[in-house]
Amino acid sequence: MEPREGMTSPEGLEMLERVRRICSALPEVEEIIDGFGHNTFKVKGKSFVIMGENGKVPGLSFKSDRETQDILLQQGGFMKTPYIGHHGWVSIKTDETLDWDELGDLIEEAYLRAAPKRLVKQVKPQT
Repeated sequence: MEPREGMTSPEGLEMLERVRRICSALPEVEEIIDGFGHNTFKVKGKSFVIMGENGKVPGLSFKSDRETQDILLQQGGFMKTPYIGHHGWVSIKTDETLDWDELGDLIEEAYLRAAPKRLVKQVKPQT
């Protein structure tokens, strides 16, 4: 089986660059391409954002908790991520207008859920 190459469509590459900019502000983030061809962002080996393409339609999923997942599903623009949604993962509906300010906040929250406490303190210092 040949390794997959990650995002390739113009829309997918644009989305990937936006996510990379958001993640570049977070400490110790690693981007890999997994065995399914997904661009996966991890902190200390734990995934918090997964991106892939179905055909040429880009998709983005992020780690959440069930409470936040329920709120996002009710407001629209989001859906439970196939296969891992029961763990709180949420996917965006890319056929709708994306609010990158909100997505940036959600990606940061996903990072904070996956990161060890010492890195969380770097992003959100105690006040």
